[in-house]
Amino acid sequence: MTMFATSMPKLSKTWTEIDGVICGAQADDSGAIGGGATYRNRIEATEQPITTLDELIAGLSTAKAGDVLFLDGAAAFDCTTLVAIEKLVLKVPAGVTLASDRGEGGSAGALICSDWFATRPLVRVMGPNVRFSGLRIAGPNPKRCLEHHRRSFAVEGHDRENRRGHEYYYKFPVSDGIVTEFSNLTVDNCEVGGWSHAGIYLLKGDGHHIHHNFIHHNQYNGLGYGISHDQAFSKIERNCFNSNRHSIAGTGKSGSGYEACHNVEVGESLSHCFDMHGGRDRRDGTDVAGTAMKVAHNSFGSSELALMVRGTPDEGTTISNNWFYHDSVEEAIRAEGGVSFGVNAVGYRLGIEA
Repeated sequence: MTMFATSMPKLSKTWTEIDGVICGAQADDSGAIGGGATYRNRIEATEQPITTLDELIAGLSTAKAGDVLFLDGAAAFDCTTLVAIEKLVLKVPAGVTLASDRGEGGSAGALICSDWFATRPLVRVMGPNVRFSGLRIAGPNPKRCLEHHRRSFAVEGHDRENRRGHEYYYKFPVSDGIVTEFSNLTVDNCEVGGWSHAGIYLLKGDGHHIHHNFIHHNQYNGLGYGISHDQAFSKIERNCFNSNRHSIAGTGKSGSGYEACHNVEVGESLSHCFDMHGGRDRRDGTDVAGTAMKVAHNSFGSSELALMVRGTPDEGTTISNNWFYHDSVEEAIRAEGGVSFGVNAVGYRLGIEA
C-alpha cells in the first residue's frame, strides 16, 4: 500500500478575503480539513478492539443497529485472498458503525484492504445510518493506467482505426471501496485510496455526509472517482483531495446532486476536479445534469478545471466563495446552463507547512 506511505500534507493558507468576503476552505470545530490528528469527533473503543479479519467478519454477521465495531489502529485487515477465492464482501448492517483511531496518538488507523483488481465492492452498506470513522480503506489500483486507456480508445497520437473499444477496456477489472444504496451514510476521518472506479460509490439515498477525509489516488483513466453519485444526494465537506481523476463525480440523473464545501484540492488531478455528467453522456436524449449542485468555499490547487457540469441541472448550480488556481473564473469552470455565480477568488497557490 505504497500510496498510503506519504502522509496527508499539512495545509496552511487555504482561504483568502476579498472586500470582507471569505473565499476558500476553512476548518471547523471538528478539526482540520482532511481529519487526522486534530479531529475531535472520534469514536472511542468501549470493548477490546477487533484485531483479525475473522473477528471482523464474525462481528459484522451479528451486529445490530447502534453497535460499534472498533478496529485496532495497528491492525491490517487484508481481504485479498477471500475476495479472490470466496468473493468476500464486507456487509455492514443498518445503523452500525465501523471505527478506528486515525490521528490519535500518531495512529494511521486500521487498514482494510484488497489487492484483487476485481474487488467490487470491498464494503457494502446494507441499510441506512451506517458510519465509517477513523479507518483506512485501500484498493488494488492507485495507478492511472494511461496506456490501457490509449489502447482502448486511441486518443491523440494513436491510430483510431485500431482502437479496441469499451469491451476491451472493461476486460481489465475495476474496483469500488464503499458502496451504498441506502440513505444517511457517514464517512468521516478516513483515508480512502486506490479504487479504480470509486472510493465511495453513492448509488442511491440522500443525507449522505462525507467529511474530514483524505481521499486520494483514485485515478484510473476513464473512471477514477473519489466520490461518485448515481442517483443520490450528499454533502461533501472539509476533505483533502489529491491524485484523483475526478474527486467528485455524478451520472447527472435527475434525483441526484451534491453540496461540496470547504474542500481542498492539493494539486494533482488527472482531469477536472469536480464533475457532473449530462444527458449526452447517458445518451438519454436530455440535457439534464442532476437536480442541483452547490460548490462553495473550496480551494483548488490544481491547474486542471475545477468544475465541469456537462448539461443543465433541474434546479441549477451555485458557485460561490471558492478560491481557484486559475487567473479567472472563466478558466476554472466549464458549465452549460443554469449556473449562478457569487464572489470567487482566483490565483490560489497551495500553502503546505514544512
